[in-house]
Amino acid sequence: MSNQIIGIHDWVQTPAGRYLLDWERTHVDAAVADIFGYHALQLGLPELDGLQANRMPHQWLATETLYVPDDRVVKQAAVLCDFSALPFAPASLDLVILPHTLEFSADPHATLREVERVLVPEGRVVICGFNPASLWGLQQRRGHLYRRMGFGRLFLPNAGDFIGYWRLCDWLRLLSFEVEVGKFGCYRPGVTSDAWLRRFEWMDHAGARWWPILGAAYFLVAVKRVRGMRLLGPAWKTAPVGAGKPVSVANRTHNH
Repeated sequence: MSNQIIGIHDWVQTPAGRYLLDWERTHVDAAVADIFGYHALQLGLPELDGLQANRMPHQWLATETLYVPDDRVVKQAAVLCDFSALPFAPASLDLVILPHTLEFSADPHATLREVERVLVPEGRVVICGFNPASLWGLQQRRGHLYRRMGFGRLFLPNAGDFIGYWRLCDWLRLLSFEVEVGKFGCYRPGVTSDAWLRRFEWMDHAGARWWPILGAAYFLVAVKRVRGMRLLGPAWKTAPVGAGKPVSVANRTHNH
């Protein structure tokens, strides 16, 4: 058991994994419900189904392997691709969801650059990740130390380079993203049973108040900004009295 390999798909079926997914699903659903457009994409972790509350007419779920957990997962069109080379035209997507995608990516920088490329100006990216500065992160580092000594096991999935919230914000800023929403959650300790998780339920309320940035996971929404571009509202709101006939500024089309 000491060297057992636990992947993200197996881990989210554990009590702690279900607890995490419930928290993330609540926040992702609330965020994407009011994001409008035509084309939306989720990269990885089908168990989350981050587009279920979104109303865009064209939705895709992309994976890097043929893994399909069960028949609950996909109501979107499935795409098999390399996340660092997405098969979408530049500025063609309105929303991209990355549920723990970057931390399990072979090249998270390249994946994030691809997301920036395929998003339209003012498009949104929604990201979920493990917080290394948390009780779970500490437990994971201790597990790595014990494994090097020949015993013990990891609490979180074995693969993955967990990216801190502020580090990720720096990456996004370099790509001209602006973080609109950022939240931390899941303050209960890393226990392995539903009964113990319920006993520590009070820590979610205390943690959100007293140590808010130490949650086991974070969630953020960022918008792609394009320098020198300004979205205009209806002409009647801005045109002076007596102005001539309004001229259309832009007409976005999507080709797939």
